[in-house]
Amino acid sequence: MKIFTSAQIHELDKYTIENEPVKSIDLMERAAKTLTQAITDDWNNTTPVIIFAGPGNNGGDALAIARLLLDKNYDVKAYLFNISGHLSEDCATNKKRLLEKKAKALIEVVQEFEPPQLEAGMLVVDGLFGSGLNKPLAGGFASLVKYINASPAQVVSIDVPSGLMTEDNTYNVRANIIRADLTLTLQQQKLSFLFPENQQFLGQLKVLDIRLSREGIEKIDANYTLLEENDIRARLLSRDPFAHKGKMGNALIIAGSYGMGGASVLATKACLRVGAGKVTTHTPKRNNIIMQISVPEAVIQFDREETTFSEAVDTEDFNAVGIGPGLGTSEQTAIAIIAQLRRTQCPIVADADAINILANHRAWLQQLPKGIIMTPHPKEFDRLEGRCTDSFERLMKARDLAERLQGYILLKGHHTSLCLPDGHIMFNSTGNAGMATAGSGDVLTGIITGLLARGYKQDDACVVGMYLHGLAGDIAARELGEESVIASDLIQYLPQAFKKLRD
Repeated sequence: MKIFTSAQIHELDKYTIENEPVKSIDLMERAAKTLTQAITDDWNNTTPVIIFAGPGNNGGDALAIARLLLDKNYDVKAYLFNISGHLSEDCATNKKRLLEKKAKALIEVVQEFEPPQLEAGMLVVDGLFGSGLNKPLAGGFASLVKYINASPAQVVSIDVPSGLMTEDNTYNVRANIIRADLTLTLQQQKLSFLFPENQQFLGQLKVLDIRLSREGIEKIDANYTLLEENDIRARLLSRDPFAHKGKMGNALIIAGSYGMGGASVLATKACLRVGAGKVTTHTPKRNNIIMQISVPEAVIQFDREETTFSEAVDTEDFNAVGIGPGLGTSEQTAIAIIAQLRRTQCPIVADADAINILANHRAWLQQLPKGIIMTPHPKEFDRLEGRCTDSFERLMKARDLAERLQGYILLKGHHTSLCLPDGHIMFNSTGNAGMATAGSGDVLTGIITGLLARGYKQDDACVVGMYLHGLAGDIAARELGEESVIASDLIQYLPQAFKKLRD
């Protein structure tokens, strides 16, 4: 599913109007009917409704909703803020229609505003500002937002909670953003909805289809994509019925200093579970027993040191390498890691301490091979590229790093994002809070490494890998409850995740 910027949303509206053909006021009416239906699904006509409408098209939607709710015998009072004396054309039309329907239901605010009493049991419909907002709210509108947020009334926001911008909120004033109980967004999610710090404003989120032009959606190029199940199915490789282990890929996992042997176990098991024909794990000698007992299917290659990764190894016979989980950041290990990254010719997944070491030796970034996959969580990324104020800033830095390295930066989170070398960004749609547990990232490293060894290209391995990882987590959470999910459960439920995609 494409995710459009505010400018592209406007372009899609325009395309729909010009090519359907449908008048803009009729498109607004279509949206208002869909929004009204969603509201009446959750609140019956015994609920008093207060509607706050801005002067633009978001306000026009709100006034149309007011009229449609009156038709359903709701007690409605609408406040239209026309401070500048200029309404959008469609907002003005819906003002006229509402006045014709019931003039007493509308109060137009041009100077002084006496706010209504907002009480428990009331519903506020927020139609002040939509996706076109490009600066923080201030003055009277900021005061109104704070007044609404302080009230006990429930709040429904149309398309976007007023004050929240659809992309970059780095310098926004968060106290001046509506905190909705329900956000009814039109046609598709907005980019800012995918960031964790903005969830407090959205409440429950529903995406409403208002039948914008399918042809327009196809034609407009988007830099952002939210992955769906069919996107993943199309990328899955089939398994040759006559395959043997030599044809299914040979992977190398370099992981687990002494005391962190579990990282090597998790990454290795995950690598095997996604179908790699053979997995070799390079780990310190003292991890021998835990590896031999925990993963008897793996080949164990011991480092010359008892407790650390100390020297780069030959990778000529391998199809993919995963490096970093649990390795530690000693100087000896750091030198071994950069030597390994420089000499490895096959695809590489760098995670955890491999990333932390690069953060401590930033000049080494210039020596990384093209096509490298890096899988940092937010703190690891901030160590690498500098502290970020919010998720949007971090995402833009990750996009720039992917382009600069001609590699793949996979930022882990609730909506894990994959930044491609060409600047495109893909967001994952699977996963849950139960996966916020130690070792989840090690499992992801193993999954992607195994897929690379199987013959998946880097972008496909990342996309399929992060989706499978989250889907296994969703199945685990459904079976066990989010509180009880641990990293090894993700490996246990990988087979069911694969089956769901294959069925």
